Amino acid sequence: MVIASEVSIAGEPHRRSQVDPLAGLRTPADPPWDVYLTGTVFLDIIFTGLDSAPVRGTESWARGMGSSPGGVANMATALARLGLRTSLAAAFGDDHYGEYCWDALATGEGIDLGPSRTVPGWHSPVTVSMAYEGERTMVSHGHEPPPEEPAPDCPPRARAAIASLTPGRRAPWIAQAAAKGTRLFADVGWDDTGAWDLAGLADLEHCEAFLPNAEEAMRYTRTSCPRAAAHALTSCVPVAVVTLGAEGAYAVDGRTGETAEVPAIAVEALDPTGAGDVFVAGYVTGTLAGWPLADRLAFAGLTAALSVQEFGGSLSAPGWSEVAAWWRKVQSVQAQDPTALQRYAFLETLVPDECVRPWPLRRAVPTIGFGRSA
Repeated sequence: MVIASEVSIAGEPHRRSQVDPLAGLRTPADPPWDVYLTGTVFLDIIFTGLDSAPVRGTESWARGMGSSPGGVANMATALARLGLRTSLAAAFGDDHYGEYCWDALATGEGIDLGPSRTVPGWHSPVTVSMAYEGERTMVSHGHEPPPEEPAPDCPPRARAAIASLTPGRRAPWIAQAAAKGTRLFADVGWDDTGAWDLAGLADLEHCEAFLPNAEEAMRYTRTSCPRAAAHALTSCVPVAVVTLGAEGAYAVDGRTGETAEVPAIAVEALDPTGAGDVFVAGYVTGTLAGWPLADRLAFAGLTAALSVQEFGGSLSAPGWSEVAAWWRKVQSVQAQDPTALQRYAFLETLVPDECVRPWPLRRAVPTIGFGRSA
């Protein structure tokens, strides 16, 4: 089942989300934030329009360049653009890069940086990303992080929190958040130790869902099939969601025995940076909104697909305008697969007509050095 898109995604300069996916669930007793997360913010500098990989000993010219907050900011931005009230704890350098990232997140995206702090004399981490042939090459630089992270041991009250687990290490804030009733969602990076020991992911005991990719899931479970790996993971966490790359995603709810599988949307991928973060943001949005498992999976895959059609991490995170424009466009494609359209029919009640803007959309790529226009 493939949705024929015929388009490439990007957008206009971001405006705060016009859609609140949790509007029907909000009460005066709610926590102040929908999602809390913590991590390292990078300044991402993205070179685009490269015809091929740079060759040693030569100079390559890129036809385009963008800059944006990266690292944990990719996921924070994706959440905020989907209408979730997002709070981020991160350390920011007191250099121009740090000021730029703070302003882009707080003012541009409406993300709460109350738990964050500026560290005097600390240089912001930087990643340079070169996108070509649908892939990317990255070079990063950063100094040792501040000796004290931005107080993640005192997380604010939130409906949910997203944790990036580190093998062999507990993060005290995760247990504290869970004790406050926060729903925890976890992903994980590559295990450089090569141990791939599920027991080393001790904080999974506090989590509602775990979202690894297929390779990670199979290594942790010693299985040769990502779907079997998802079932095996439910012995450690209630819901396992395994991303399958070009095949889509597969999920198992170990509490009910429910499974769901949604194929990927066929798109022309320009830059996969941040796609995993956007997938998690889409899944968390659907979960907090109370959608069925299959709809959560479909929405997560859609938002990730929209993001890879533009360059950059946080730059390419789609909002409801992009989702609405995609939905209206694919409905207009002649001979569209009706089964595929039905898979995304739940969007019809979520995307009001006033959200739709002319297609294709182009997102402005900010560059450090230009002042904010009046």
